[in-house]
Amino acid sequence: MLDRDGFRPNVGIILLNQRNQVFWGKRIRTHSWQFPQGGIDRGESPEQAMFRELHEEVGLLPDHVRIIARTRDWLRYEVPDRYIRRDARGHYKGQKQIWYLLQLMGHDWDLNLRATNHPEFDAWRWNDYWVPLDVVVEFKRGVYEMALTELARFLPRHEQRNRYLRSGMRSRDGQPVLDVVQPTATRFNSMMLKPGMELPPGASFDPNPQSRVLAPDEELLDDMSQTLTPSKPLQHD
Repeated sequence: MLDRDGFRPNVGIILLNQRNQVFWGKRIRTHSWQFPQGGIDRGESPEQAMFRELHEEVGLLPDHVRIIARTRDWLRYEVPDRYIRRDARGHYKGQKQIWYLLQLMGHDWDLNLRATNHPEFDAWRWNDYWVPLDVVVEFKRGVYEMALTELARFLPRHEQRNRYLRSGMRSRDGQPVLDVVQPTATRFNSMMLKPGMELPPGASFDPNPQSRVLAPDEELLDDMSQTLTPSKPLQHD
């Protein structure tokens, strides 16, 4: 289902744990890592599609999460022709996405990559919020940067305790120490990290990663096996 400009409505999900780390999933039978995402079906709102995709891809129910924020507008990316089926070329251009920032209210063991008979991921881990863009397929990097940057200001403040000095602290000479808060978001290029190690064969997740990075593999285009036909633009929100 496409809008009149050739973009398929879609939702993206940034899922936080209590340390403000994000869920990072490895697409099944590939070496590609990404955030959960999926298309919006006809008649669905973005929020309804988000909860459906959340269950289908990571096994979580609405009671397991809290919505913190969402992007205000659609974020778009175009897909290069080499990733588009021949019968869809000419009228399919890419994806337009609403991104949601969620807080996990449950536990790691509530996540289930086999919640349906068509799993999207075969491994997962927690990664620092500023994911390395060099492991994201090139045509999606701009949307990842925009979504992470827009939603960064909504990160729960209690998770930033180790990033500032509390007021009332005194220096050695007895003078008060002012609060020094690290910026929530800086220029994305300064946050780029060198690629590290991927999960070993057979591993399902790494709850306490020692590294800040993931395997430098490109993402595959999702849901391109679906029949893509033009339609009138959706009216959501």
